[in-house]
Amino acid sequence: MTRKLILARILLIEERPNFYAANRTALETAGYEVILARNPREAMERIEGDWPDLLLVELAENRKNEILEFGKRLHRDPILRHLPIVFFASPEGGFSGNLPKEEIHYAAALLPKPCSTQTLLRTLGSVLEQRK
Repeated sequence: MTRKLILARILLIEERPNFYAANRTALETAGYEVILARNPREAMERIEGDWPDLLLVELAENRKNEILEFGKRLHRDPILRHLPIVFFASPEGGFSGNLPKEEIHYAAALLPKPCSTQTLLRTLGSVLEQRK
């Protein structure tokens, strides 16, 4: 039996199954292990149980405050603050993009949603490389 090399474990926080499925396929094809959480509460459970290498988080306007508070909570934690967070946001999801930098100063990157698979993989690779 051959074992597949896993580049990193990514926790995807996304409430819409169709977006999760599309990104999961692309990420797994590229060699990443993908774990799903539909909200910050589930994400904390997954972090404690699966300890991901990176968080990929949808920043939807309807949950913006909850997601930003979750990110700040991680950033304040002396252990979890080293876990990189990549946010993605979409105009059609109601996110206007008018987010002050100080709101997400702890984020490793902010991507538009949708973005190309190439951009997503390049960004994640770069963020993970910086962690080494």
